[in-house]
Amino acid sequence: MVSWGRSLLAASVVLLAGCTTTASGGSAAAPSASAATGSTATSASAATGCHSPIETKSLPDWADAGFHGDARVPHVFGAKGDIVAVLFAHPLRQVREDGSNNKILWVARAATTSPDPTAPATLVITATLDGTGTQVTREVAGGPGPSIIDLPQAGCWRLDLRWSGHTDTMDLVYTP
Repeated sequence: MVSWGRSLLAASVVLLAGCTTTASGGSAAAPSASAATGSTATSASAATGCHSPIETKSLPDWADAGFHGDARVPHVFGAKGDIVAVLFAHPLRQVREDGSNNKILWVARAATTSPDPTAPATLVITATLDGTGTQVTREVAGGPGPSIIDLPQAGCWRLDLRWSGHTDTMDLVYTP
């Protein structure tokens, strides 16, 4: 328990270094699915408004299709636990000078029925920079799946996610 606590503290310090916002103002997201999955997680300080932990344990069964063995990739659950962002680029960066990109695989938990069968499948992401009025929209055609999500500033971003009649939220930190 002591070593886990030290690891969590060290990882939190690393994440805090990447969260550059100074004003609080983001609303708290509901607890992540980490408690339900038993995963360990790291997160930025509550003072920044960034509340979605980055999980480092195995992906849940419903999100590991296409992965082999014990898939241990950084990922973030939506507040409701019905979508996960698998971070192939970690940390996410505002500017990627090495030629790589901010690849995120969005995986939604399968639902037996859509809350709104007429809703478009496109994943619409409305991102708001914590403590500011800065807001941008990104879309992933065809719904949750592979994407490149670049955001215009470093900091903690609250993502409102909408797809196929479903909604969720999560926070992602983009470093400079």
